[in-house]
Amino acid sequence: MADPERARKMADRIKVIVAKRLERGLRDPRLGFVTITDVKVTGDLQHASVFYTVYGSLEERTDSAAALKAATGLLRSEVGKNITARLTPSLEFIADAIPENAALIDDLLREARERDSQVGALAQGAQYAGDEDPYVKPREFEDDDDEDDEDDYDETPAVGHHAE
Repeated sequence: MADPERARKMADRIKVIVAKRLERGLRDPRLGFVTITDVKVTGDLQHASVFYTVYGSLEERTDSAAALKAATGLLRSEVGKNITARLTPSLEFIADAIPENAALIDDLLREARERDSQVGALAQGAQYAGDEDPYVKPREFEDDDDEDDEDDYDETPAVGHHAE
């Protein structure tokens, strides 16, 4: 098991190497505007997952995915020439869903803002459904009934007790 710091450094190096090679261009006309977003290397440094995004339509994304798959060997050779490792890791290209997720989050936030403004508009003219203060308050008893209560007092002992 390699050092996690070494795996992270190798991932950063692979990201730069692949991005520079794609910047110089491949001979594949299917390759669109590809951006390498991240690279993850396994702990044993044998496999690298390269995450990428493609600017464009769905067709351009599928074409670019096919072009990257076809160029995997060339890109692995390029990585092997430029890293100082005994073995060159295998490369796997994975389309990163960041743009789609960001668009979805933007849509959800827009919808939430619209609903908040609707609720705010409804709250402007709202009134309480019941009393303004719905909490129960303790009753206040009048003290003039104290004399009657004394007459009602029963002096018989409670059940189970006997008088002495």
